[in-house]
Order: sequence, then C-alpha cells, then structure tokens
Amino acid sequence: MSTKVDRDVTETCSRFQFATRLRRLADAIEADNGFTIEIAGEQVRVPARAEWSIEHERSDGEEEVEFQLTWKSR
Repeated sequence: MSTKVDRDVTETCSRFQFATRLRRLADAIEADNGFTIEIAGEQVRVPARAEWSIEHERSDGEEEVEFQLTWKSR
C-alpha cells in the first residue's frame, strides 16, 4: 500500500474550467457517485461518501467562498 504525501495546493483555472468542474461535481453529487478531478497535476478520487460544506470568510476588505469536500482515506 502506498503512502500519500501531505499536500496543500491551490490551482487557478479559467472561468470555463471552473464551471465545467462544478458541473461535473454537481452531477456526481446528485447521482450519489464519486468522481475524479485533476488538481495541480495529481488525479484525486473524491468518493461518493465525501461530506461537503460551504465556507465564507471576510477580512481586510477581501471575501472568499470555499466549496469543500472532505473524507477519510481508506
């Protein structure tokens, strides 16, 4: 069994790429399916059992909305 290395990356993408990924995510959630997404060169498999949340942050004149999916690796 391979051990995954800790990682914390942010990938910037175009509006079109972002919308396409959100559509795929929404379709997978609706169908109760997992899905695979490539982020900064790594394929990440998000299982159907993932939990999702939406976060809003505001400070120093900036605002941020994050759509988060979390799950335990098996």
